[in-house]
Amino acid sequence: MKDAFGIPQSLLVLGGTSEIALATARRLIARRTRTVWLAGRPSPALEAAAQELRGRGADVTTVAFDALDCTRHEEVLGKVFAAGGPGGDVDMVLLAFGVLGDQAHDESDPLAAVRVAQTNYTGAVSAGLVCAKALQAQGHGSLVVLSSVAGERARRSNFIYGSSKAGLDAFAQGLGDALHGTGVHVMVVRPGFVHSRMTANREPAPLATTPAAVAAAIEAGLLRRTETVWVPGTLRVLMSALRHVPRPVFRRLPL
Repeated sequence: MKDAFGIPQSLLVLGGTSEIALATARRLIARRTRTVWLAGRPSPALEAAAQELRGRGADVTTVAFDALDCTRHEEVLGKVFAAGGPGGDVDMVLLAFGVLGDQAHDESDPLAAVRVAQTNYTGAVSAGLVCAKALQAQGHGSLVVLSSVAGERARRSNFIYGSSKAGLDAFAQGLGDALHGTGVHVMVVRPGFVHSRMTANREPAPLATTPAAVAAAIEAGLLRRTETVWVPGTLRVLMSALRHVPRPVFRRLPL
C-alpha cells in the first residue's frame, strides 16, 4: 500500500534499464519505496541497475521480461503480482520500455518499422492490460505510462516512432477511463526530448529535459493523482498550438 504521503511502497518497472525509470525508482526509494522489481531482458545492465538500487536500501528483484513476447506477459507479470510487496500488493507499475528506431532506415525496412510499432504499442497494450487487471483485482495502485510529445502529432522526421507513441497514448487514456472508479490510477507522462543514451546522437529539441526532471514530475503527478503529466509543463501549451497548425504549414516547419 502507499504510505500516508502517497508514495508507493512497492514498484514494478517494465523496462528495467530505462534511464527515466531508474531515475524515478531512485527518487521513490529516497522517499519510502522499499520493494522494486526491474523487468527487462536479462543483461549485465539490468543486473547493474538492480545492484545500484539495492545500495540505496531497496529490496530489488530482476524479472526476465520481453516486451515482444506477449504470449508470456500474463505468466511473467502474474508471478510478480502473486509475490507482492509490503502488504502483499504492487502499489505502482511504471511502463517505461520503448525504442526510438532509426526513421531513415526504418522507412526502407518495413520489418524494422514493425518492430518499433510492436515494442512501443503492441507490447505495451499487452503488458498494460495484464497489469491493469492485476491492479484492479487489488482494488488500488497506479499504472504510469511513459508516452511522448512525439505522439501528439506525427512529424516527418520521426513519424514511425511518433505514430507508435500516439497509439500508446490513446490506449493509456482509454484504459484510464475504463478503470475510473475502481481505485486504480492511470497516469500518462508526455516528456519532450530527453537527454539520454537513446538520444545521445541526436540534436536536442527546444525545451529538452532530463531523466531526473521527468522523475520529479512523475512523483508530483502521483501525489496529485494527475491523469496527464507534461515535461516540461510548457509543452502543454506548445503542443496545443501545434495540433491546430494546418498540414501544408506544418510540413514546412523545421520539426
